[in-house]
Amino acid sequence: MKKLILLLFCLVIVVHCSKSNEKVSHEVKADLLEVMQEDKNITSTENEPPPPPPPALQEPTQKNLSKKTDTISKKIIKNGDLRIQVGDIKKSQIQAAEILKKNNAYIQTEDFRNSDVDENLELTIRVPHKNFDALVNSFSNGIGSVLSKNISSQDVTEEYTDVSIKLANKKIYLEKYRDLLKRASNTKDMLEIQEKIRGLEDEIDVAEGKLRFIDDRVNYSTLNLNLYKEKVRSSATSKIGFGNRFGDSITEGWNSFIAFILGIISFWPFFLVIPLIVFLWRKWKGRRKK
Repeated sequence: MKKLILLLFCLVIVVHCSKSNEKVSHEVKADLLEVMQEDKNITSTENEPPPPPPPALQEPTQKNLSKKTDTISKKIIKNGDLRIQVGDIKKSQIQAAEILKKNNAYIQTEDFRNSDVDENLELTIRVPHKNFDALVNSFSNGIGSVLSKNISSQDVTEEYTDVSIKLANKKIYLEKYRDLLKRASNTKDMLEIQEKIRGLEDEIDVAEGKLRFIDDRVNYSTLNLNLYKEKVRSSATSKIGFGNRFGDSITEGWNSFIAFILGIISFWPFFLVIPLIVFLWRKWKGRRKK
């Protein structure tokens, strides 16, 4: 009799535990569906804020998010292109190094080209945003003659704010999914929640990378500087003597003559066809007279 009672008691406990686990599983599934629906709604609408999280997850509320985004300062990206004609590339490069040091700027890329016509030194310069205007003025007034100048400003405050709000929302949902993962009681729910967590983590990494990129472009402006030296001689301004210029003229004349001969030679197929045409024409004319 005692064994029968003990067996019945154990059976009641097992049934009760099974019902409890089933109840927890149903609760987790319901919460998962609710969170997935909220997550779907927030990804499908760009500007509409998400519904408030449950009381247990009240870390960053929507009210706090609004206050945080309201304090975001203006985000202005400044870029410039500057082309300057100089008398000596090496001397101008030394002057440029002094200007860069004075404005806490640095050279990101450097490209030098030397041809028969000119010399070109192209520099991509990164400079703190507050020193950008002073840097441009220093180059414009202290190195050479400005050939072209183009300065642009881009306000990315709205884009930055939008990405920041979406990033904060994704972090809220990430915490909600992690809380559901702790309460999940079966493998299927755990795998589904883990997949959602991985997707959110990837999206958060992308958003944080975009914010870092914008901050870098805002904090450090970019100036593309081109130092140009012309090497072409003109007869009016050239200081080269008459003898050298006479020799250059003879060389150019000889080169023109060679080019003319080579051009004539390139027509050699026509020189073969013309005699054949003349021969056939004379033969036809002779037959006609007979």
